[in-house]
Amino acid sequence: MKISVIVSTYNAEKWLEKVLIGYSNQTYKDFEVIVADDGSRSTTKDLIDSYTANYPVPLRHLWHEDKGYRRQEILNVAIVEAANEYIIMTDGDCIPRADFVAVHAKLAEKGKFLSGGYCKLPMSTSEVITKEDIEKQNCFDVSWLKKQDKLGFSQKLKLSSGTVLSSVLDTVTTTNPSFNNCNSSGFKDDMIAINGYDERMKYGGPDREFGERLENYGVMGKQIRHKAICLHLDHSRGYKTPESLAANLAIRKQVKEEKIKWTPYGIVKDPDLPAVS
Repeated sequence: MKISVIVSTYNAEKWLEKVLIGYSNQTYKDFEVIVADDGSRSTTKDLIDSYTANYPVPLRHLWHEDKGYRRQEILNVAIVEAANEYIIMTDGDCIPRADFVAVHAKLAEKGKFLSGGYCKLPMSTSEVITKEDIEKQNCFDVSWLKKQDKLGFSQKLKLSSGTVLSSVLDTVTTTNPSFNNCNSSGFKDDMIAINGYDERMKYGGPDREFGERLENYGVMGKQIRHKAICLHLDHSRGYKTPESLAANLAIRKQVKEEKIKWTPYGIVKDPDLPAVS
């Protein structure tokens, strides 16, 4: 299976570089990386350009002008531009374990999207991880992480569970297999069929809404939170507002109640509707 990994980013070169190193050290090789950039400064482009020539898989940078939070718009561009049949969605603050793409490739299933999670790290640990730690996979070792700072029980469980235990945990977990921006995947055709992301949505649930429309379309979530492992680096969320959360909840409520599959505010725009502000 050929895969496109879409990595969203905005002005976070230090974290993005660690993520790019993670994807340059994958056991699975038949994929491309697309950085979907929501208007970052020129130093982000410089970073990506410095890796492009010698990167082990195709690496592309999609950018649009910074006009505030427009992440869903650039993600829709990336979905259309993706060269391959299967897409992994993730963030520029999530370092993938070496088997990350391989796990998604192995578990991909028609009529499903894969729902992964992340191991959240404190800022102190996020800062200390080096290129060598990623290449040697030290940063995915529970003992190494505990030496840096505190590590929660659920994080220890995800990182230390082997093939059998991770399958058991994914079966018995009560966590809903939702579409998560840090670690989810599905077939490009299904994403196109629901018209991609709803571009009215700001921070706080656009990926969940995307997954809810996939489910209304008949593509159901499949739990892989203990199998596909990535580390979430700490950061602030200045773009999180009560207004955006409330507006997004209203959209999700309508999607659920009316079983909406297609958004007119997605990849294909309805010319009769007002433009997204």
